[in-house]
Amino acid sequence: MTDLSAALPLPVRSDEVLARLANRRSASAQLLAAPGPSEAEIEQILHLGARTPDHGKLFPWRFVVLGPQSRADLSEALAVLAETQGRIDKDLAVLAKLANPPLTIMVVSTPIQGHKVPVWEQHLSAGAVCMNLEHAADALGYSASWITDWYAYDPGAVALFGVQDGETIAGFIHLGTLTDPPLERPRPNMAHKVERRP
Repeated sequence: MTDLSAALPLPVRSDEVLARLANRRSASAQLLAAPGPSEAEIEQILHLGARTPDHGKLFPWRFVVLGPQSRADLSEALAVLAETQGRIDKDLAVLAKLANPPLTIMVVSTPIQGHKVPVWEQHLSAGAVCMNLEHAADALGYSASWITDWYAYDPGAVALFGVQDGETIAGFIHLGTLTDPPLERPRPNMAHKVERRP
């Protein structure tokens, strides 16, 4: 059992962590290939993901680890749903993001309604979990892609994933290996994003 009274070490400067953060880049989900994380690494990624800001210690999120078979079945069911709804070809094409990577972790936001901690803050905790999962995967040498797409919001699609009333999908964290480094993307001009007050 974890001793919650045990003091944790104070932070120390880590140039390696700074370099990883400076170079962090989302991967294209369609390009993620094997190898993916091992079972032991998946457990480590989940535990690190759960170490997130969480006002009220509510743990207002849960994980669903989707292996290849479950994702293939879901992709097939989603394709049928998309066709019956007359969705455009692009909506069918994005299903490759779900089917191709070696591993996907679905993060479900499970806020507690009526709690003194606002639901918005509980959703933010789920978002922080998503980012932690990406950092943990990166530290283990894998690439990650955090996406949602239409099937994270469509009521019929959400039901296929087993998401309950009051829950929402915070993101699908796709994990795997890239054969080529991801391309850089435009970054904000910080002079336009930062306000300093005395």
